[in-house]
Amino acid sequence: MKILLDIGHPAHVHLYRNFYKEMTEKGHRILVTVKDIPVAKELLTFYGIPFKDIGKKADSIIGKGLFQLKFGSQLLAMAYREKIDIGLGTSITNCHVSKLSPMKSIFFNDDDDEPQPLMTNFAHPFVDCLLSPDALKGKRKKKNTIFYAGYHELAYLHPKRFIPNPNVLNQAGLSSGETFFVMRFNAFKAHHDVGAKGLSLENKIYLANYLSGFGKVFITTEAEIEPVLRQYQLKIPPHKIHSLMSYAKLFVGDGQTMTSEAAVLGVPALRCNSFSGCVSYLEEQEQKYGLTYSFKPDNFDNMMLRIKELVNNHDTKKEWSKKRDKMLNDKIDLTAFMVWFVENYPESKRIMLDNPDCQFRFK
Repeated sequence: MKILLDIGHPAHVHLYRNFYKEMTEKGHRILVTVKDIPVAKELLTFYGIPFKDIGKKADSIIGKGLFQLKFGSQLLAMAYREKIDIGLGTSITNCHVSKLSPMKSIFFNDDDDEPQPLMTNFAHPFVDCLLSPDALKGKRKKKNTIFYAGYHELAYLHPKRFIPNPNVLNQAGLSSGETFFVMRFNAFKAHHDVGAKGLSLENKIYLANYLSGFGKVFITTEAEIEPVLRQYQLKIPPHKIHSLMSYAKLFVGDGQTMTSEAAVLGVPALRCNSFSGCVSYLEEQEQKYGLTYSFKPDNFDNMMLRIKELVNNHDTKKEWSKKRDKMLNDKIDLTAFMVWFVENYPESKRIMLDNPDCQFRFK
C-alpha cells in the first residue's frame, strides 16, 4: 500500500510517528510531506522519517487560501506520479486531492465543528473518511464520522507507547524530585484562531513570578519568547518535552495540544484562552476525568486561585495518577487502532459503522 502523509503541525509528527514505524515495518510505503515548520522538520529528522518540504505556511486567511492552491498542486502531482492509495493526515490538502485523483483520504480531526469553520466547510465535505474522538459524538455535521475512544495524544503518550526518560531532568538542570512547572504559550496564527485570545503578557509575567517562588519555571512558546520571559525559556530539544512534562508539578498554558498532553500524562493542566468550554475532548478530560481545568481570558483571577490550591497540594501526583488510570481504562491504544483501520480500509470503515465496540480489542 502507498500512503501520502501530509504534516501541517508539529503535533502531527507525534500523532503519526508510531503509525509510520509500524506500517513501514509491515512493508507499506509512506511518503511524508511537511509545511516549512522548523520544529516539525526537526522532529521528523530526529525520528528518522524522510520528508519532502512543500513550502511555507501563510498567516492571513487570504494567504492561506492562495498557498493551499500551491500545496494542492504539489500533492496532486505526487498522488498521480506515485499512484498513492490513501492520503492520511489532518490535512485539508489531502481531502481536495482525493476528489481529483484515485487516492482515498482518511482524515483524523479532534477539533469541534464550530471553532474551525474553514475545516468544517472546506475539508470535511470532501474527505472519504473522517475519524474523531468519541467526545465529539453528536457534534459532527458530517454523516458517517467514525468515532474512536481516545485522544490524538494517546497515539504517542499511551503507556504502551511512552515511558518517560528521567535523564531529561539532569539535562534541564533539575534534580530528581525537584519541583518545577512547564508553561506553553500559543501564537494564535491558525485559521481557527482569528479573534482568539490567550494569556496576556501581564498574565504570563505574573504566572512566571508566582510559580518561581515554588520551583523552577520552564517556558516553551509557539512564537518568539518575550525578552522579559527569556530567563525561563526551555532549552531542551523538542522531542524531550513529554518526558520533562511528565515529571512537572503543573502545566499552565493557553493552547490545546500541550494541555491535553499534560492531562493524559497525569499532570494537572490549566488552560486559559477563548476556546474554554468549546473543545469537546478537553471538556471531557475536565468534566469526566478531572485531569484539566479551563478558563476564559477574563477569568484569570479564578485560574490563579486554582493554581494556588494545586501548588499547595502535596498529593497531586497520587490523585492525578488515579484520574489518569480511570481515563486510560476507557480509552484505546490509538496507534494500534490506526494501523488496523488504514491497513484494512475500506472494510474497516464498514466494520466500525456496524460495530464500534470492535475497537476495544486495541486497549
